[in-house]
Amino acid sequence: MTDSDDHGFARGLTNYGDRDFSLYLRKSFASSMGYSREMLAKKIVGIAYTPSGFNNCHRHFPEMLDAVKRGVLAAGALPVEFPTISLGEVFLNPTSLKFRNLMAMDTEEMIRAQPMDAVVLMGGCDKTVPAQLMGAASADLPAIQLVAGPMMTSRYGEERLGACTDCRRFWAKYRANEIDAEQIGNIEMRLATTAGTCAVMGTASTMACIAEALGMSLPGTAAIPAVHADRLRASEASGAAAVRLIESKLKPSDIITRASVENALRILLALGGSTNAIIHLAAIAGRRGIDIPLSWLNELSDTTPVLVNLKPVGANYMEDFFFAGGLGAVLRELKPLLNLDCMTVTGETLGQRLATDEGPVDRKVIATAAEPLEPEGGLVALFGSLAPRGAILKRSAADKTLFEKEGRAVVFTSLEDLAARIDDPELDVTADDFLVLQNAGPTSPSGMPEAGYLPIPKKLSSKGLKDMVRISDARMSGTAFGTIILHIAPEAAAGGPLALVRNGDRIRLSVKNRRIDLLVDEAELATRRAATPLAQRDPATLRGYDKLYAEQVLQADEGCDFAFMKPVRNG
Repeated sequence: MTDSDDHGFARGLTNYGDRDFSLYLRKSFASSMGYSREMLAKKIVGIAYTPSGFNNCHRHFPEMLDAVKRGVLAAGALPVEFPTISLGEVFLNPTSLKFRNLMAMDTEEMIRAQPMDAVVLMGGCDKTVPAQLMGAASADLPAIQLVAGPMMTSRYGEERLGACTDCRRFWAKYRANEIDAEQIGNIEMRLATTAGTCAVMGTASTMACIAEALGMSLPGTAAIPAVHADRLRASEASGAAAVRLIESKLKPSDIITRASVENALRILLALGGSTNAIIHLAAIAGRRGIDIPLSWLNELSDTTPVLVNLKPVGANYMEDFFFAGGLGAVLRELKPLLNLDCMTVTGETLGQRLATDEGPVDRKVIATAAEPLEPEGGLVALFGSLAPRGAILKRSAADKTLFEKEGRAVVFTSLEDLAARIDDPELDVTADDFLVLQNAGPTSPSGMPEAGYLPIPKKLSSKGLKDMVRISDARMSGTAFGTIILHIAPEAAAGGPLALVRNGDRIRLSVKNRRIDLLVDEAELATRRAATPLAQRDPATLRGYDKLYAEQVLQADEGCDFAFMKPVRNG
């Protein structure tokens, strides 16, 4: 018997030097779990299972797991769940991004090491879906992504609430003294009231849509609310689809291609989706040897309209998107721009999927391509002397009156410096200034947190200011909004030009020209460079995963993956 003939419990046998003994021993131990001989002979669908007491988004996974198993069994295979790391977005220190690569490694190695013929990836919270797709792309076993689904909205008085754009909106009101401590406490208990991911087009829902656009999830499953019965039906269908993948032998390498990545980028732009998604998609594509230069993002952004009216860009929530027609409606509007021959986990091409009508569309939520919300994509990359390798602006969630502007830099050298001084009444800052945060990138001590959403200084917010230009090498939540320039590469801690900005420097922003420039002459910058120590941590002072991260993490424009996790190129 050859490895290519193996399936189920006979795959990847533990090495004792005697193959037949290995299989005999494995079946003996598997029998202790109550499996019959008939079950022991079946093909296996592994289920990467990620509930956690520190992950509110996944608290409904036990019920979803039952549905996945039902689908697998009905299709004739044996479902076997296995745990991996789970990343609860707001429960991790210093930031969840730091542990995305660890979860990706965990997922990849458990898929590769354990006996399974296909795998269902159960994720949802922001970093779990990209981590699972990264791991599956590297392991390259037949795989299907099943997402948690978004939570439902709540109410506060007459206002509809949904995490987490409304979290930020009300916190800004509290900082501006528009609401008091008792009110913000009441709102706190009503922002997130069901299982599932954030109720807006934040990172989790953006990545769910990207997984479907890539072809790695079943059609129509990205936006189903977590508590809707359709979420369980989608779970059952995903289990059955995983069994079919075993027969078709379709692998992530057949599905995640340059053409499908381009489709996913189009969807990201049309959604006005999370800025985090460009980092995650670059990491996923990078596992298949596909580069995503930010210049490519701009080329696609110029010809991809914003179609989806959801917070933080618009007015609606993910449950509205689901009932309005979901991702299928967006794909149909973009059909002339898409690569329709891309294969999906169903065994059909994207073009075959879109050949059928999926029903009515609510145009208050999903616009037509002929009458878009915005004529250009929601994200744009900026280059220039401040960001030689690029930066990202979510222009669909920004104040367009600030797009062509020159301002004075007000610099914060770290997150600690920001926290200490941002609300100082003596802070020298005006509405026309540019707030600049340094040393918040991937190799900094803070590990690239979602701190790019710098708060408006209280001396300005208390006077009604809602937005100003903010610049950093950090990230921001997909639920955030404002004229915020992020992911500056190279970062300050690695010696990028951002590290050389000083209070009072002039910075010029031109979204039209895709530029962000520091208006300081090169001689002065050279002097500053010689006198500015790097803020990177020394790996020699670290241990464990912390040391590995410090040594291997790449810059934002490369997806913040680990250098050694890139595929080996021969020749």
